[in-house]
Amino acid sequence: MSDPLPPELAEALAASVAERGVFGAQLFYATEVGSTNDLAAQAAERGEPEGTTFVAGAQTAGRGRLGRTWFSPPGAGLYISTIVRRRVVAPWITLAGGVAVAGGIRAATGLPVQIKWPNDIVAVGTAGFRARRKLAGILAEAASGPDGVQHIVIGMGINLRPASFPPELADRASSIETELGREVDAGLVLASVLGGLNHTLASIEADGPAQVLAQWREWSPSVSGAPIEWDGGSGMSAGLDADGALLARTASGLARIVAGEVRWL
Repeated sequence: MSDPLPPELAEALAASVAERGVFGAQLFYATEVGSTNDLAAQAAERGEPEGTTFVAGAQTAGRGRLGRTWFSPPGAGLYISTIVRRRVVAPWITLAGGVAVAGGIRAATGLPVQIKWPNDIVAVGTAGFRARRKLAGILAEAASGPDGVQHIVIGMGINLRPASFPPELADRASSIETELGREVDAGLVLASVLGGLNHTLASIEADGPAQVLAQWREWSPSVSGAPIEWDGGSGMSAGLDADGALLARTASGLARIVAGEVRWL
């Protein structure tokens, strides 16, 4: 894999070397691939260093959480996967990715996106959180060995431009340009997201997760005081635990939700 890097991406990456650190220092681009996460996982198994990044203009087999397909049409988005080798960040990698992507979009475009637990980046209009529209998602996949986590591939799919979403997505997905009503600089979004990932992981490694979790909570107001349902229960969202679990207040006490589907009512 490596097609010529589009000039708008190349220029932004060249201007952001210090902010990005290792992320994107080695970067491969393709107009279309099956899955950038698969390519990054194969590279990680070959021993490629942390920060090796794969970017595609389209995916034919992109995937999201819970086995879902990630709609990745040509010319509409950025599909990014990178290798992380710091074991200490593993418990919080999805939340760190959410902060990196949300912060990168905010910095590059000015769009005040929010985070929906655990890994969705959404636009929220005047109708409130129930009318949210998904703009991006994060998929972290770890490989483990006898000594624990060997590496993590973190994939980030970002809807940049208007697209004809499938019927099952049309009422709850959107793009950054649709929400802003203007064009955005794809290179600046890419560079800002990779820079944000560098910052969030360095913060966790140096000082623990508290600062990143605080930023996550700030950009996810629905994490507290919103009615929710999940497999096995219902209640009111009651914040985020120190390990990233979603807390919910129920009739029988406080519940911790660590996986599965959560529905905001």
